[in-house]
Amino acid sequence: MRTALVIGTGLIGTSAALALVQRGVVVHLADHDREQARTAAALGAGADEEPEGPVDLAIVAAPPAHVAGVLADAMRRGVARGYLDVASVKGGPRRELEALGLDLSAYIGTHPMSGREKSGPLAATGDLFEGRPWVLTPTRDTDTEVLNLALELVSHCRAVPVVMDADAHDRAVALVSHMPHLVSSLVAARLEHAEEAAVRLCGQGIRDVTRIAASDPRMWIDILSANPGPVADLLTEVAADLAETVQALRALQSGDDAKRRDGAGGVEDVLRRGNAGQVRVPGKHGAAPRAYEVVAVLIDDQPGQLARIFADAGQAGVNIEDVRIEHATGQQAGLVQLMVEPKSAQVLATALRERGWAIRQ
Repeated sequence: MRTALVIGTGLIGTSAALALVQRGVVVHLADHDREQARTAAALGAGADEEPEGPVDLAIVAAPPAHVAGVLADAMRRGVARGYLDVASVKGGPRRELEALGLDLSAYIGTHPMSGREKSGPLAATGDLFEGRPWVLTPTRDTDTEVLNLALELVSHCRAVPVVMDADAHDRAVALVSHMPHLVSSLVAARLEHAEEAAVRLCGQGIRDVTRIAASDPRMWIDILSANPGPVADLLTEVAADLAETVQALRALQSGDDAKRRDGAGGVEDVLRRGNAGQVRVPGKHGAAPRAYEVVAVLIDDQPGQLARIFADAGQAGVNIEDVRIEHATGQQAGLVQLMVEPKSAQVLATALRERGWAIRQ
């Protein structure tokens, strides 16, 4: 691939463009909002001007509701040898293109499984997709050259290609992305009118659960409007589980020992099913999840503290697998939770103590 046209310069489009430019691809940028395209160009994502002739690959990064229209226009104008989109829903756009009577041999639907709570070109980064799955949904009509162009794009973005059927993809993202987003929003909505004294007690747990609720509602309306059925089906199942859990919790309030035992059993069942599902979430680099030990370090909220901890861990020969930070309420201090291999936990704790760090047991 030598040339590409990115149509839609939001977070995903601009991030893909940045990655391609870094690999030496000549990228042209287009957007219905010319100012947004100029912003992406100023960030180094390419040139906000039309290519002189057909490019190798056109990448449509428009909202799901507009993907088919944008693709159809580009294909009729013959702007590229191959076409793909990066929308989060795959079945609907393809059916719309088929209804328009277009030759789809030059098209493949794709979806990079990566993003941020922020949107727009200013949130973009060239390493957004690194190590993340990038779904490809070819059909028997997809030309081999177009599939190879899509694989080249995935490679340039350092993502991991995953081939799926379009409708299977839509059911999958409903489960692992769309439904969880709504659940996160429902939990976060409980905080809107909560008492300030309660909100001040927020810890890492509520932050983890509500983090994705900060995303742009307009973007998510577009996404959910393109995949409402599978999401509604999943939420129906969640609603049934919630109803049973509420009933179990009410039973725990009973003065009857038998009812309390039943209630405890019901709550335990939900928690154990949660355990069973959580362990299936892929771990580091998409591998099977692994159990890590946590070394908790108290730090002051000052510049350079995290850098010092990581440097000290490196000198101790310990690799930090993951990290979380919990800030203390009303204090300029926090707790850094360093996740390491179990065999390295004591080594790291000892080394950090020797270097003056306060370790919380």
